[in-house]
Amino acid sequence: MQIESIRHKALRRFAETGSRKGLPSGSIERLGRMLMYIEAIADAEELRAPPNFGAHRLTGDREGEWALTVTRNWSMTFRVNAAGAIEDMDLEDYH
Repeated sequence: MQIESIRHKALRRFAETGSRKGLPSGSIERLGRMLMYIEAIADAEELRAPPNFGAHRLTGDREGEWALTVTRNWSMTFRVNAAGAIEDMDLEDYH
């Protein structure tokens, strides 16, 4: 899947340049694996395949968004647009 937009400044910089500045400590390797996996899959339902990513759809006022568990507190959230691309990717503690 193509990643069209990343909201989180440090996550965008990491995806574009590999810079780790501003990211939660201990999450760099996992974030790298998640980004590589997302770019390699063809369909959003494939997000559920790796059980350790904890992929799930959000509900309530966040309905339509996906979340992947990065650490106990941090999640990678995003929407999948009509063309099947990722947009508004964010790294957040929404709990």
